[in-house]
Amino acid sequence: MPTVRTGPVIGLIFQIVLLAGLAGTVGLGGAGWLAGLAYAAVGHAVLSRGLRRCGAAGLGPADRVTLTRAVLVGGVTALVADSAYRPTPVGVLVALTAVALLLDAVDGRVARRTGTASAFGARFDMEVDAFLILVLSLHVAPSAGGWVLAIGAMRYAFVAAARVLPWLRGPLPARYWRKVVAAAQGVLLLVAASGALPRTLTVLVPAVALALLVESFGRDVGWLWRHRPVPAGPPRAGRTVPGPALPVGPVPLPIRRHPTRTGEPAGDRDLSVAPPVLSLR
Repeated sequence: MPTVRTGPVIGLIFQIVLLAGLAGTVGLGGAGWLAGLAYAAVGHAVLSRGLRRCGAAGLGPADRVTLTRAVLVGGVTALVADSAYRPTPVGVLVALTAVALLLDAVDGRVARRTGTASAFGARFDMEVDAFLILVLSLHVAPSAGGWVLAIGAMRYAFVAAARVLPWLRGPLPARYWRKVVAAAQGVLLLVAASGALPRTLTVLVPAVALALLVESFGRDVGWLWRHRPVPAGPPRAGRTVPGPALPVGPVPLPIRRHPTRTGEPAGDRDLSVAPPVLSLR
């Protein structure tokens, strides 16, 4: 008998409740309902599949915090989709986004304090962050310019490129500045989305966010390129290439698990290390 995992089901129910609450208060049109329900259905399917693949019976304490963030992001998604046909309730949009960003600093602490950090939780957290940044980019783009979409698309473009260039999936050393840049993306886009800034600053703020993101990604891509595995070529004819002396018997090697830009596991990675992209976990 298959295991019933209630976490994704609870998330789906709360997502529908939030959408109904938005519809009954600030109003939610057809586009908002469609986007919100599509987000909820896909999120439920992906979350259920992730739990099955990692063999988890359910969500841990930190994962429940991340699930709350995911539900809030679903509300933001519905409001942004609806903004194409009706005025956006900016106050509600800012409130939902702000709470989602604040909780991003909570789930990681809960995971460490409860000893429930996991690769699944880190990936779940990363995907929620990345999608929120994408949605905020879509909302800010009409007022600041289409180039803002590069902020939300950069992580997905990197993942796509890593499927073609395997060296991009290599482990990265922990770097605090990477987490600072990740946190700054949501905050800066939220400020730009608030509508409280003059036109010049509405363009300047996401431009700063994009510049920081390009610098962070560029530095990591450069590091991965310099440390990519290079296959050894055949020795020249007539020459013998000396090799290192091989010990007899197995030798245990210490392996530390480092973050990757794609969110995929990289060996025996230390789960206390924060995911490198768009996450504070």
